[in-house]
Amino acid sequence: MTLRTRLLLAQLPLAAGLALLGFVALSTVDALGRSSQRILQDNYRSVLAAQRMKDALERVDSAALFRAAGQPEKADAQAAAHIGFNEELSVQEHNITEPGEGEATHALRAAWDEYLARHARYRTLQDESALRRRYFAEMEPGFSRAKAAAERILELNQDAIVHKSDEARRMGERNRSLLVLSTICAFGLALFASVWLTRRALRPLQLLTLAVRSIGEGNLDARARLRGEDEIAQVGRELDMMADKLREYRSSSLGELLQAQQASQAAIDSLPDPVLVLSVEGRVLNVNQAAETLLQISAGAEPLARMPPEMREAVEKVRTHVVSGKGAYAPRGLEEAVRVRAEGGDRALLPRATPLYSEQGGVVGATIVFQDVTRLLRFDELKNDLVATVAHEFRTPLTSLRMAIHILIEGTVGSLTERQADLLYAAREDCERLQGIVDDLLDLSRIQAGRVEVSLTSISAKSVVDAAVAAKADSARDAGVRLEEKLGEPVLPVLVDPERIGLVFDNLIGNAIRHSPPGGRIEIRARPDDERVRFEVQDQGPGIPAEYRQRVFEKFFRVPGTKGEGIGLGLYISHEIVSAHGGDMGVDTTPEQGSRFWFTLRVPGRA
Repeated sequence: MTLRTRLLLAQLPLAAGLALLGFVALSTVDALGRSSQRILQDNYRSVLAAQRMKDALERVDSAALFRAAGQPEKADAQAAAHIGFNEELSVQEHNITEPGEGEATHALRAAWDEYLARHARYRTLQDESALRRRYFAEMEPGFSRAKAAAERILELNQDAIVHKSDEARRMGERNRSLLVLSTICAFGLALFASVWLTRRALRPLQLLTLAVRSIGEGNLDARARLRGEDEIAQVGRELDMMADKLREYRSSSLGELLQAQQASQAAIDSLPDPVLVLSVEGRVLNVNQAAETLLQISAGAEPLARMPPEMREAVEKVRTHVVSGKGAYAPRGLEEAVRVRAEGGDRALLPRATPLYSEQGGVVGATIVFQDVTRLLRFDELKNDLVATVAHEFRTPLTSLRMAIHILIEGTVGSLTERQADLLYAAREDCERLQGIVDDLLDLSRIQAGRVEVSLTSISAKSVVDAAVAAKADSARDAGVRLEEKLGEPVLPVLVDPERIGLVFDNLIGNAIRHSPPGGRIEIRARPDDERVRFEVQDQGPGIPAEYRQRVFEKFFRVPGTKGEGIGLGLYISHEIVSAHGGDMGVDTTPEQGSRFWFTLRVPGRA
């Protein structure tokens, strides 16, 4: 049995626990649904029929009363209501579900038949005085009996609804307790079984670790001696063979001389990524097997001249960084990966480097490791494609939703109550927030695809600041915050894409408004800075903690505990837009004293 199979089996208890929990949850939901459906099927139709019968009975009685009052034309208009009464009474007779409801329905049928007979005789009378006497002597008592019978049916079904609702509530409480108990039991048993099985599966790895540690400390008599045919057992046998060979080498003088070299070479050969060891001058001192296979180079050669231009530039850049005394080189992101051709397809390699020091402490070379990030780049591309696809698919339904809400608010399809209008205004605000998120995701997808294009034109720095302040004036006024402009002399023009830089200012000023207290002040500045113009947005908010200052421009990062409705893309997108303009962007902040976000733009003819 392989290690992968053992680990998968160790996770089966958790899967079984989840399946059991899902079954109990579905049973609970199904029971609650059936109880609600039973109320609707059994009682609601009878309540509705009883109410309609009462309404029809009152209209028939009104017809009789109009006839007694000498208004037969109104009486004729109301008399047809007995048809509706008969229809609803027929429905009720076929929907008897509660104890006593059948007797009440029979009583209603008898009272109604009697009332109809009296009504038929009543309509044959022509004399108004006789009509009035007959109405109060026969019609009005018959109406009262029939109405009381309908009331009885209504009360029986209403009481049944209340009783079944209470029963459903009690059932829900019982099911909730059962669900909580099932969750605790399933989680506990599954966790115990998974931990036990995982320990059992990984126990050989512990023995292997002890053997490796002992051999590493110089005890070449240590052996793993693992049984089985899985991956760990195979590694254990290889380790035992390696220990035997090491003991043979140590027993000879040659082994003692080659021990250090073999250990270092084995270490770098065990790495799956290409490794280059270069001298200060750029000569190859050592390589591992991965480098020989993938880069087609060998130690002692001069491979840089034969490498592809991209790989040669990357190696030279990293080596120069290390030998110049700047310390280890760490890439800023996956965009620094270099693509090389290899069997099975192109590979993406990300360079990292550490310096080699002499006994005197000077740098004598550099070790460069090319990390294979092909799969990471593919995953990143898939993620970006998914973000772009989802954002595009959101736009059409979101536009329809916004249009529908706007039409409702405008009253085009009918007037709204105050409560309805409040709900629609809240929905419109949420739609606008969602639209902003979709726009950010689309901007992110364009940035990741390398499609940040700017159309530069020369505009006065004052015009840029004025447009930014005017765009956020209403938001600042609603939040009780003042926006102030401060322009340093001389006021220079800048090369800018107004629409793109408008997005940067919109994000920076919007963040400052959200984080500034009511009555606070936000300063938007522009001043010359060498050959550029520096723009700043200063707020009076709580500032940014020191541990998060280097991360605020990362994708999807938000400072924990801060208020806001974004998803952590605004500053990242702003940084990329400024970079597309050829400028820089940063932040200066002091806790409890506010933050100052700044960026620079080029001046025409100077940069």
